[in-house]
Amino acid sequence: MTDAPTTLPRRPGEAALTPLGLGGPALCPEDASPHAFPDGGRWRTEVPSVEGPEVLNTVLEEAGRLGVPVHRISQGSGVWMLTDDEITEMVGRCTERDVELCLFTGPRGTWDAGASVRTDSGGAGLRARGHDALAGCVEDALRAASLGVKCLLVADEGVLWTLHRLREAGTLPADTTFKVSALIGPVNPAAFAVFEGLGADSVNIPSDLTLSHFSEIRRVSRAPMDLYIEAPDDLGGYVRMYEVAELVRRGAPLYLKFGLAKAPGIYPYGRHLRDLALNTARERVRRGRLALDLLARHGADGDMSPLGSRLPGALNRFPLTPKD
Repeated sequence: MTDAPTTLPRRPGEAALTPLGLGGPALCPEDASPHAFPDGGRWRTEVPSVEGPEVLNTVLEEAGRLGVPVHRISQGSGVWMLTDDEITEMVGRCTERDVELCLFTGPRGTWDAGASVRTDSGGAGLRARGHDALAGCVEDALRAASLGVKCLLVADEGVLWTLHRLREAGTLPADTTFKVSALIGPVNPAAFAVFEGLGADSVNIPSDLTLSHFSEIRRVSRAPMDLYIEAPDDLGGYVRMYEVAELVRRGAPLYLKFGLAKAPGIYPYGRHLRDLALNTARERVRRGRLALDLLARHGADGDMSPLGSRLPGALNRFPLTPKD
């Protein structure tokens, strides 16, 4: 991971507000992240909820039309909801465009027989319940890797540690990366560092963390963050586009994730949701264009990783036991 100099983006409205005595407080250089991706970039992009080949093609076409650079495309329904042919087609299309494809491992709590996840408390959330669910996640990971998928999305600490051990043992390819879901995202620096130690290569933090929280995390970890710039309604529906330059300044290395509020859920996806999936995919890319335009207007768009970049650089891991 390459250290990068901090930059001070232009702040929204500052030139007009300062003469009126309404300028904001000075930015603190100590709040900025000193870290970057190994290629020197401070931010990358991700389009989520890309649930199959047809939706993927729509995202790529719309990204080309609007000039939206895409580093990663992720899927939320799970490896088990795709056929081998569908996965192979998605891998091929992403390889052609030099885009990383990330598929979710499953089964997980919301698609299990347990009732606690449907209570007001949410129970254990998306975590894998019991040995069979853990084994299913491993099966998904091995199947996806055998078909050329190099990034896997996880929503359970035990699954993450198990997949990391398999990667270290050579059962999974050494260049496989693991992305932690927003649905179990950490909310404090210690928790973020734990996910890094367990093998995470990027960690989706909740979209409601404050700017100070970003700086606090960066004091203890340089693992890439993933952040919904616009969060789906079931994650709060937060829209943080106007903060995007400051989010990068404090959170780098950071994946800007283009979600969509006020849209129905599509998990688990099937053809009965086709029109919704295609329409929301187009709008996610358009939201990405809006966010990138804001970065450009604020003078903070020059630190993007080169397209095709995917690896996170050296990260801190917990030691494997002799048994491993």
